[in-house]
Amino acid sequence: MKNKEWVKRVISHEEGLPVPYAFAFSPPARKLAEEYYKQGPIEEVLNFPIQATFLNETKPLFADPAIYGEKVKDDFGVVWKTNYIDRGVPIVPCLIKPSLKGYKFPEASASYRFEGIGKWCIKNKEYFKVIWIGEGELWERVCFMRGFENAFLDLILNAKFFEELLIQLTDYHLETMKILFERFEFDAIGLSDDYGSERSLLISPSQWRKFFKPHLKKIYNFAKKNGKKVVHHSCGHVYPLIGEMIDIGLDILHPVQPEAMDIYRLKKEFGENVTLWGGLGTQKLLPYGKIKEITDEVECLKKELGKGGGYILGGGLTIQADVSIERIIALMDEAKR
Repeated sequence: MKNKEWVKRVISHEEGLPVPYAFAFSPPARKLAEEYYKQGPIEEVLNFPIQATFLNETKPLFADPAIYGEKVKDDFGVVWKTNYIDRGVPIVPCLIKPSLKGYKFPEASASYRFEGIGKWCIKNKEYFKVIWIGEGELWERVCFMRGFENAFLDLILNAKFFEELLIQLTDYHLETMKILFERFEFDAIGLSDDYGSERSLLISPSQWRKFFKPHLKKIYNFAKKNGKKVVHHSCGHVYPLIGEMIDIGLDILHPVQPEAMDIYRLKKEFGENVTLWGGLGTQKLLPYGKIKEITDEVECLKKELGKGGGYILGGGLTIQADVSIERIIALMDEAKR
């Protein structure tokens, strides 16, 4: 069975198939793994059945200070402080006031954004391919553009501006998707927009329904009309929103963080209607757990969350620099078993 068919059948909740696997690595963890395996990109070496890529941006997800400098401005005009171990920190917003007057959005159709995507799609034609359309599409992007404190205030004090900004952002992503659908062959679009802390939502369910749900529905529906699956990355505790995300077209929820939610409860309540991707603890288990504890948990996840299909093994978050190579090897061996 080819990788693409395998993943598609699991997403369709077919019984009795092995559990697919795909993990994300921070730069230090990636370097550690690739120095050990010595055969190229870790996703290729370990034959992840799901391959994913991002569009090109002036500030990539991981902007190495040695290449981009200590500060870098992203496509929207937000200045970030860079570092080697993670995505960095937004330090200067591009919208100081709650107004879009005089602000010019980046061009969704800019050619550099799509360079290399065609070759990547051809290279990975046998795999289930996910193209992430950004690094925080709606709520996160507002926080970057306005600053976190102002973004929360805008929800209450500047609702008209907040909605106007979301409309513009949604149009930007829809235009991006239109170009992707017209030019390239792939299987799913990926959204990244975090709505939860580890204990609760960052905003109320009513605020999410009012401001975000209608725009997510547009994005989801556009993908579905073009035959693409929808992957939504949202860290933290997002339990109160999952049912409604499924209702508007969500296919795969990522990364189902076990430190923030009871992932076995998620399987019981939502497992027939959505695919869960993730579930393995990256804060305590992977960096500090014993090898047997890690392999036992992987086995348990595959057995319990894999029942009835609809599960992809992955990390509850990106594998970080504090995970030893011995733990990475044990994890990958057990994932492939």
